[in-house]
Parts: sequence; C-alpha cells; structure tokens
Amino acid sequence: MINFRPVVFTLGTFLSMLSGFMLIPLGFALYYGEDTSVAFIQALAITSIFSSVCIHQGQKSKIQLDIREMFLLTSITWFVVSLFAALPFTFYHGIGYTDAFFETMSGITTTGSTVFSGLDEMDHSILIWRSLLQWLGGIGFIVMAVAILPFLNVGGMRLFRTESSDWSDKSTPRTQDMAKNLFFIYILLSIACAVAYHQAHMNWFDAINHAMTTISTGGYSTSDKSMSGFSTQAQWVGTIFMAAGGLPLILFVQCIQQRSLKVWRDEQVRGFLKFITFVSVSLALWFWYTHDLTLIDALRLASFNVVSVVTTTGYGLTDYGQWGGVAYIVFLFLMFAGSCSGSTSGGMKIFRFQIAFAIMREQLKLQIHPNGVFTERYNGRTIKPDIVRSLVTFFFLYIGVVILLTIVLVLTGLDPVSSFSGSITAVSNVGPGLGPVIGPSGNFAGLTDTAKWALSIGMLLGRLEILTVAVLLHPKFWKY
Repeated sequence: MINFRPVVFTLGTFLSMLSGFMLIPLGFALYYGEDTSVAFIQALAITSIFSSVCIHQGQKSKIQLDIREMFLLTSITWFVVSLFAALPFTFYHGIGYTDAFFETMSGITTTGSTVFSGLDEMDHSILIWRSLLQWLGGIGFIVMAVAILPFLNVGGMRLFRTESSDWSDKSTPRTQDMAKNLFFIYILLSIACAVAYHQAHMNWFDAINHAMTTISTGGYSTSDKSMSGFSTQAQWVGTIFMAAGGLPLILFVQCIQQRSLKVWRDEQVRGFLKFITFVSVSLALWFWYTHDLTLIDALRLASFNVVSVVTTTGYGLTDYGQWGGVAYIVFLFLMFAGSCSGSTSGGMKIFRFQIAFAIMREQLKLQIHPNGVFTERYNGRTIKPDIVRSLVTFFFLYIGVVILLTIVLVLTGLDPVSSFSGSITAVSNVGPGLGPVIGPSGNFAGLTDTAKWALSIGMLLGRLEILTVAVLLHPKFWKY
C-alpha cells in the first residue's frame, strides 16, 4: 500500500517553508504601513498550524519514498501549497477565493495569467508576494525537472537523468548538493538581472520584482502596462535574461564546476538559441516591412515577444495579435514550443521536437533500407524505446488536454479563438492568450469561475508535465 506518512510529513515541510516566506511580504506591509499586514499574519498563522499538524502526523525516524509516493507527492504538493498561498489574496480586501487561487496557481506554475488590475497603485506587499510566488515556483520546478521527473521517466525526461535523479539512499546527499548548487546559481542570476534592470532605469522595487519574474519565466509585472511601461533598455535586459531562464540551469552549475562552456555543447541549447534567433529575425523583417518602424525597433519588439512566448514568460510589450495573419499563426505555434528541459519554462520543450525529428529520420532510413539497423542518439545518449513511448504518450495527452480544456472554455461562453489560445497558454504556462479578452492587452478577470478553475487545473497539468498527474487516475496506481 501507499505509505501516506512520509507524503504528509514532506507536505508539512513545504507548508512550513511557505509560511516562512510569508514573512517577506509581511515585512514590506509593516515597513510601508499597509493594511495587508493583517492578511499576511492571518495567512501565516493558518499555514503554520496546518504545517505543524502535517509534520506531527507524518513524522517518523526515516523518510523513504517509493515511485508511487513520489508521483503522489509531486502532484498534490503544488495544489495544496497553492491553496494556502492564496490566503493573503483572499484576506486582502475580500478578493474572491476563485480569483485568489487562479492568481496563485498562475504564479506558482510561473504561467503569468492574471485577474488583477490596477497594479501601479497596488500595495507593495501584494506585488512582492506575487513575484515571490513565481520565483519560488521557478526554482521548485527546476529541482523537480532535474531530480524527480527523469527518475519517474515523465515525457522522455529520462534522457536527462543524472546521479541527482537517483532517489536511492546512496544518492540522496548528491541530490541535496545539486539542489543547493542550483539554488545558488538561481540567486546569482536573479541578482544580476535585478542590477541590470536598475541600470536600465527601473527603481529598485520594480527591478527586484521583475528580476524574480524574469528568471522564473513567470511574467508578473508591477504595472498594468507590463514591460511596455519601462525603458527600451529594460526591454533588452528582459529579452536576455528571459532567454537565460529558458536554458537548463544545471548546465550553468556544470560550467562553473568544470570551468568550460558546456552550455554551448548541449544539443538542446544550440537548438533553442538557433530557433529563437531565426524566428526573431524573420518576424523583425516582416514587422519592419509591414509597419512604419526602424529595423532596430522591429528587432527589439520581435525578439522580446518571441523570447517571452517561447520561454513561456508572457510579459506584455505589444499586442502581437495585431501584427497580421502570419505573425498570428507564428505566435500560436510558439505557445506550444517551450524552451529547454531543466529550465523554468513550460511548454512541450525543444528537446521533444528534436527527438521527434530524430525518430522521423530513422523511419525514413528504414523506408529506404528495411533490413537496416539504425540507432539515433541525442546529446550522446541512445534514444531507447521506453523514451519514445513516454514521448508519444506525452504528446497524445498534451493535445488531448488542450482539446478538452478548449471545449470546457467554449461551454462557459468564451469565443473559440480565446478558448483555444487560452487552453494552450494554460497548459504551456505561457500567460496571455490571443484575442481581445485574454490577449497581451487584456486579462482573465472577465472569465467565469468555471473557466478560471478549469484553467487553473490546466496550468497545474502543464507544469507537472501531465503524465505525473495522469498516472494518479489509473486504477492500478492505488492497488497493491
């Protein structure tokens, strides 16, 4: 049977950490004399009490998780943490819990879809809490992608399995060391991004908030205008650091440890950088040709929006839905793409498309030489049949979830274009969709509660790579 005690204990530990991070916005509320201090004190107290109960009930001498318990813990942790992280929003001027949960789930999954407006006048404590949720969700997903998902063989992730992905007793210290190194690099990138934003004429509060939501590829801003409310230099800074957030963080660790440019030798990284460069330049030329802009402005707007969508950051700069039919279709595809595995971004990930093309090459060779034996490799590793099966299953479930979510949104009264782009942006954790309602210039406040809960579930499924949650629905998962 599944042993729930270590799951409950670990969940209590995460909630205890969450309550600790609530002290940060509480400090801002007290410093600025904001009424939100009461909301954060209430949320902190409730979260602390519940975490203490979980730790007490699940405590034992040794915490050991098997594969079923890992699936269960990975799935429910993000959901339960979101339930409690939404409390400050709920206590803040009586925001409905549906909106509070949607905003929180969007933050923790680094999606960036929002139901809030009036950000320019919003309390500092609420703004920093939104940004902090995305920052914590970003590092949480990186650790999960490096240490847990390859171990569970989710969506072809076994290709990236390292010694930190082995959850045996002998490898646990290595896993902890890797998590510490990843966290250290994550902090360094965040600090560098904040300094760069400040040098680009942002005040320190805006710079820190945007640094957290840029490196986490989350996309929350402190302004309703998003990044269009800041300097062109800040927009270039955002483009560079969003791209950095789309790279595998573990490669930064290895570069420092081995003192070599290991990042560029990675096949996935090369594919990602070539892809965003090609699409950005192509769209810039199209935008420059069809609009009255200088070439450098066209390149700035195109590259920022392309990187924002591919890395699933979702910052708004211009409404790319108004760029014409070609750009419209391009950005619709980019919502699917995603960047690199082991980064903070969502989406399908570049490596899955690369593997799909490798499999296609192998099949074409077999058509010509039916008796031939061909072995495709990726980053020096053989693409084994179990990886292919996991990859095909992921693609099938991904498309299935998008279709099902689109149908649900249409039934709530949302138009087909907004429904389809909304389902993609939720499952891919992009943020804004297409159309006047949920496009880059709109938000999700006008949707029904049913649509918001459906999109929240879609965000969670996309963040956990779908298979992690889908396996819980299989009857055999709960049997001996």
